[in-house]
Amino acid sequence: MKKLAALLLALCMLLSAAGATAGNEQVQGELVIYSSMYSFVLDMLDEALREEFPALKPGNDGSFFVYGGTSRLINRIYGEMEDGVLGCDMLLVAEPALSLELKEAGYLEPVMIPDAASLLRFPYDEEGCWYPVRVCNMVLACNPELEKQWADKGVTIPGTFKDFAADRSLKGLIAMGDPLSSGTTFAAVASLTQSNHYGRQYLKGLAANEVQVIAGADSIEKIRSGEIAAAMILEESVLKALKDAEDAGNPLTDLACVYPEDGVILIPSTVMTVSDAHSKNANAEACRAVEQWFLSEKAQELILKGYMHSVFRDTDQIPWGSVDTGKLIAKDMGVSWDSVFRSREEINQAWMDIVANHMN
Repeated sequence: MKKLAALLLALCMLLSAAGATAGNEQVQGELVIYSSMYSFVLDMLDEALREEFPALKPGNDGSFFVYGGTSRLINRIYGEMEDGVLGCDMLLVAEPALSLELKEAGYLEPVMIPDAASLLRFPYDEEGCWYPVRVCNMVLACNPELEKQWADKGVTIPGTFKDFAADRSLKGLIAMGDPLSSGTTFAAVASLTQSNHYGRQYLKGLAANEVQVIAGADSIEKIRSGEIAAAMILEESVLKALKDAEDAGNPLTDLACVYPEDGVILIPSTVMTVSDAHSKNANAEACRAVEQWFLSEKAQELILKGYMHSVFRDTDQIPWGSVDTGKLIAKDMGVSWDSVFRSREEINQAWMDIVANHMN
């Protein structure tokens, strides 16, 4: 009986390691990753990590991931930095300025990705402290079916980020996320308020237009119902809603992405490994293997399934329902991430003073 049990145990171990890349089945220890990716994407990644690293133990109640909006995770990280040890071993958060901040603070472990320059089409840290692993795209969204009705009321669906905040016919009829909790929204605000774009006047425009600060799902619902005319929103949120409806046999014709004529805002979100001196499980060796896996073909396929864009240079694959990534890069408004890192508190305070404190 004992021999049979041992044989069954050995068989299970062999089967669990069968899907792993050579060497990854030996990676051991515990791992916790802070991430702001949507839960359905984290579920896919969690399953893939279990298959690729069968001996690695999920360190957060049976999951590798701790989920939270980037800005909220940043506040959590700031609190943990007071004690010098983070509650995670790796980070996959949306707002790249954090990578610069943690590197400068000495919290990151360099991980070298072979041929990174030829592999990636977005900037990375040449010392190996952070790499882009997914690209979020901030756009506008509208209801094409209601365009004429809005026009009859004197309201024009905005075709630019500028009009979103400057066209007073949209007063009370626009929505966006909260930059104090969403890293991608914070990145968009940081980009649009840069001096080479629209400056702090942009925030005054949002306030004058009485922007509603609500979650992406709520924005989509209000766009479809006609409660609002447009929303600043992640492309992935719109694409997922469209794909889910199509898969259910009920394609939506009352929701669409608007790729602003003045440019999109691409957010190349990064992966980072926390150094052993500052991480929860002091397991940088395992993190190194996992970080390399995130820049593998299999992991990037899951990123695409999550309606985000791949960071790979030599790929023509795009998220379902999206447009060519190269064309988006050509239209990218850009964000000065170093400036964002050094002006984070100032940007947040400007949002509070100009927009949040004057909302109805």
